[in-house]
Amino acid sequence: MPSKPDANFIWSIANLLRGPYKPKEYGDVVLPMTILRRLDCVLAATKDAVLSEQKRSGDRTAKDLLDVKLRKAAKYSFYNTSPYTLPSLTGDSANIKANLLSYVDGFSDNVRDVFTRFGFEEQVQRLEEANALYLVVQEFAKLDLRPQHVSNTEMGSVFEELIRKFAEASNETAGEHFTPREVIALMVDLLLVGDEDATTPGKAVNRRVYDPAAGTGGMLSTMDEHLREQNPAARLLMAGQEINPSSYAVCKADMIIKGQPVDAIALGNTLTDDAHAGKDFHYCLSNPPFGVEWKTSQREVVKEHKQLGFNGRFGPGLPAVSDGSMLFLLHLIDKMRTVDPDDENVRGRAAIVLNGSPLFTGRAGSGESEIRRWVIESDLLDAIIALPTDMFYNTGIATYIWVLDRK
Repeated sequence: MPSKPDANFIWSIANLLRGPYKPKEYGDVVLPMTILRRLDCVLAATKDAVLSEQKRSGDRTAKDLLDVKLRKAAKYSFYNTSPYTLPSLTGDSANIKANLLSYVDGFSDNVRDVFTRFGFEEQVQRLEEANALYLVVQEFAKLDLRPQHVSNTEMGSVFEELIRKFAEASNETAGEHFTPREVIALMVDLLLVGDEDATTPGKAVNRRVYDPAAGTGGMLSTMDEHLREQNPAARLLMAGQEINPSSYAVCKADMIIKGQPVDAIALGNTLTDDAHAGKDFHYCLSNPPFGVEWKTSQREVVKEHKQLGFNGRFGPGLPAVSDGSMLFLLHLIDKMRTVDPDDENVRGRAAIVLNGSPLFTGRAGSGESEIRRWVIESDLLDAIIALPTDMFYNTGIATYIWVLDRK
C-alpha cells in the first residue's frame, strides 16, 4: 500500500508554483486542489451510478427531484455529474483548463460554493497563463486520498497543517488557525463526562455540537471521533461558523463529506451575524482568537446589548473593545442547551480556550467584572483548567480551558 500523503508532501507540490506565485500565495492553489482531489477520491466508487442516474433521468426530471436522486446514487449529500475525474483530465493536456472548469462545474451547488470561496476559476486562469496548470493537476491526480486510505480525521489533520503552513508563508498568526490536538482531545473528554447515555455503547442517542470559531473543523471532527469511539450508535449533528473564507471552505467540504447538513457550517462574523440564532446544543467548544479587538463589530454588539439585554447574548455586560474573548464566552453560554426536565444529564456543556485576560482584566463594576460575576452567580462555571505554556503554536502565553455546565 502506498504511504499516506501528509501535508509536507502535498505542500511540496507547490514547488511547481515557484516564479508565477509568491510563497504566501501557494495556499490559494494547494488548498482547493487538495479538497478537489479528496472529493474526487470520495466519489470515485459511485461515479458510474451517478452518471447512469443522470442519463436515465435527463432533462425530464425536476431539478429538486433530480438532486435527490443523484445524492442517493452518490451515497453522499453531494455529487458530480461530469464524465471527468482528476486523473482522466490528464489525458488531454491541450484542453486542461476548459475540462477542469467543466469538471468543477459538475459538482452539486453545495460543493461549488467551496471553490467559489477560493476564487478557484481565477487561479486556474493564472496557472494556465504560467503554463503550470497541467503539471499541477497531474501531481494532485497521483495522490491517493480515498477514505479507506486516509480517514476523515487524518484528512482533517492534513488540512489544518496546510492552513498553518499557509499562514506561516503569509506571515499571519498561524495560531489563529491551529489548536493542538491534545488540547482539543482534553476539551472533548471534559464535555463527554457525565453524559452516560451518549457514551454507553449501543445507545442510539442524538447529540448536537457547535463551534462559533470553527476554523477547518478540527474540534467538531474530534468530538465526532471520540463520541463514536465510545458509542458507535451515537449520532452527532455538527454546526459552526467561520469568518476566514479559506478555513470555511475547508471546513464545509469536510463536513459535507461526513454527511452533515449543507448549512452546518456558515461563513461570517459570529459576533455580528449569528448564523445559528435560536439554536441550542448539547456540546459547545471553541478556541476564539486571543486578545483581538472587536471594534469592527462594536456597533452591532452594543446595539444587541442595549436593545435585547438578557434576551440577547450580551446581557451581563461588554468587555473592553481591545479584547473580544469574553464576547465569545457569552455567545457560547447562549448556545448551551437548557437542562432536560426528564433527564438532568441531558443539558448543555461548553469548553472554551481563553488566555489570562478574561480572568483578571477589568476593575470592579467593569464589563469584564460584571460578566465574571454573572457567570459565577448563575452557577455556570464548572472548572477552569490551566494549560502548560508553549502548547499553542508560536505563543508562550498562559492559556486556560473554561468548562461551563447548565447543571
